[in-house]
Amino acid sequence: MGWKVASGCKAAGDKLRLPTSSAAARSRMKLWLVRATTTVLLWTCVVQLTAVGDTWGPRVLKGWPSCLTPREEEAAAARPRPLVVDRAALPPKRIYRNNGYLMVSCNGGLNQMRAAICDMVVIARYLNVTLVVPELDKTSFWNDPSEFQDIFDVEHFITSLRGEVRILRELPPRMKRRVELGMFHSMPPISWSDISYYQNQILPLIRKYKVVHLNRTDARLANNGLPMETQKLRCRVNYASLKFTPQIEELGKRVIRILRQNGPFLVLHLRYEMDMLAFSGCTQGCSTEEAEELTRMRYAYPWWKEKVIDSDLKRKDGLCPLTPEETALVLRALDIDRSMQIYIAAGEIYGGKRRMAALTSAYPNVRKETLLEPSDLMFFQNHSSQMAALDYLVSLESDIFVPTYDGNMAKVVEGHRRFMGYKKTVLLDRKLIVELVDRYTNGSLQWDEFSALIKVAHTKRMGSASKRMVIPDRPKEEDYFYANPQECLQDRYLLQNS
Repeated sequence: MGWKVASGCKAAGDKLRLPTSSAAARSRMKLWLVRATTTVLLWTCVVQLTAVGDTWGPRVLKGWPSCLTPREEEAAAARPRPLVVDRAALPPKRIYRNNGYLMVSCNGGLNQMRAAICDMVVIARYLNVTLVVPELDKTSFWNDPSEFQDIFDVEHFITSLRGEVRILRELPPRMKRRVELGMFHSMPPISWSDISYYQNQILPLIRKYKVVHLNRTDARLANNGLPMETQKLRCRVNYASLKFTPQIEELGKRVIRILRQNGPFLVLHLRYEMDMLAFSGCTQGCSTEEAEELTRMRYAYPWWKEKVIDSDLKRKDGLCPLTPEETALVLRALDIDRSMQIYIAAGEIYGGKRRMAALTSAYPNVRKETLLEPSDLMFFQNHSSQMAALDYLVSLESDIFVPTYDGNMAKVVEGHRRFMGYKKTVLLDRKLIVELVDRYTNGSLQWDEFSALIKVAHTKRMGSASKRMVIPDRPKEEDYFYANPQECLQDRYLLQNS
């Protein structure tokens, strides 16, 4: 019995001691966790304070003992610190009630589309709608498959304008399904319209369908009679938001560097490609076979409305691009230095070396294809708009810019060079030139007189400040806004740095 009792007491004692041992273990575990957590928190604070760098870090760690010798500390302090570049602050997003979504399909060449994009941003801004990144033309003569992001820096385009309009790369899924089901409205807006047209005609359609697609966007906004803030926004988009991709920008800078190594250079926008001649019907200097080929091409494109064209009459009216031969005479008459480099900003010249012979013999001329390696242009092959972007960049930086036809590139570059400080742009009076050229070639005008008349005629046609011509009720015949954006020129430095 005694043994049992003792044994029973011992067992009871063991039972009593077990909870005490378990409590001690839990207490030790809690203490360990507290210490570990405190250590982690302290280490995190030290790391964070150290990472702050020049502000708090040195102040906190200043009194800490160093593991380096004084000499090592001096050497460490002397080492150059990595340059910290602050990201440019983005403009605050504009808050507005979204009326719907605007999709646009641009038509034409690079600069025709460029101007249209500027106009569509303005329209989206004043209708309080969300703009989808524009679709570029892939069905024109050039058949360029480039997307917006292949030519322009799409991220910069979106973020630089976020204070004005919301821009998306694509429609939200719900809206995309509506479009797939045909629940949207597509139309070409009326040309040369003012903002009231879009407020009164287009905005109700957007509110009704939620998504409106404008399928032709060239020259759809008036040149004149628009509010000052509208005109300035067009400039801001054109000169600050529409940047080319880094690849195009870098290649353009390389071409400019190569040209600058050999001194001043003139960019000649020689608009003498096959499509231009077929469209305009200008066949001066062409063979009979070439004239027939150009005519066939003109009839092959149904959207080129003018089919029967009198080439001679059109030339005398100054409506044809100058030929390479006529251009060579004009450059000589203007006393352009015979040693000056002539950069040809153009596609393939119709007639090739035969038509370029007079110009080549008069001036050393180069093209991007002769300045760069084939590997540099490999990614640009069959992408005419990207090639045109290179020519655009070089044209802007040239000492003199001479367009032989007042097409979209000539006009947009002219305006951009005005914006850059009225850089010298020779605006050729083609009607007078062809008359003087004909008189000179038939011997009725001597060279000295020919040269003097050419110089006098172009004294005030060098891209200097001038007032844009306004013709009420005939907006198509007015001076083009993007050739002379006079409302923006006083703010050019502000826009360039935005």
